[in-house]
Amino acid sequence: MENIVISGGSSGIGKALAKRFVLQGHTVFTFARSGEKLRKLQNETHRGPGRLFPFVFDLETGDFFQLAKEIALTLGQVTRMVNNAGVLVNKPFLETTPAELEKVFRVNVLSVFPLVQKLFPLLAKGSHIVNITSMGGFQGSEKFAGLSAYSAAKGALAVLTESMAAEFSGQNIRVNALALGAVQTDMLAAAFPGYEAPVSPDDMAAFIADFTLNGHRFFNGKVLPVSLSSP
Repeated sequence: MENIVISGGSSGIGKALAKRFVLQGHTVFTFARSGEKLRKLQNETHRGPGRLFPFVFDLETGDFFQLAKEIALTLGQVTRMVNNAGVLVNKPFLETTPAELEKVFRVNVLSVFPLVQKLFPLLAKGSHIVNITSMGGFQGSEKFAGLSAYSAAKGALAVLTESMAAEFSGQNIRVNALALGAVQTDMLAAAFPGYEAPVSPDDMAAFIADFTLNGHRFFNGKVLPVSLSSP
């Protein structure tokens, strides 16, 4: 069984992924801003057979050293890591403020630096880091008005994935990214009001879970599109 860290596990795909891993018998440490949502998740997974450890943490303002300390005390060692947390601003390019742009980049990509840096000593040999990016940040994909900040941040995360894989190549730690298409989440509703996605969070979580557990056997430094539709 694996020791898995998931960011943004309180809702949407992250929540579905955490539940799936626990039901498979893995140990999951997940963090998010909402303590209430995390408590609901814990209630939904308390029968196991795996174990869930929820932790309230804000990627914008939190102390990553303390987060890593908590994970070390709880898990000891990490074998899988899913950087899933994200935030979206749906606003025209010309109206996007510096504060909004900074928030989108800080949560979606900049937070990955201190998070992985502080957790790196806990990563076991053969670990797999999976970054959840978006088709909006996939080069050559269709782009949509109002999502410039989000798409740019997710594009940066895609390139960071390739760079991290090169950095860790001698450490036997593999890094990949999944560029997700439309999934029926609150974030999708904010980006495309009224649009109904062809994929549910549970269905996407099933794919991500399998890839997190096994994808490193076949891929490293890759950004893989996972999409049925546009958006």
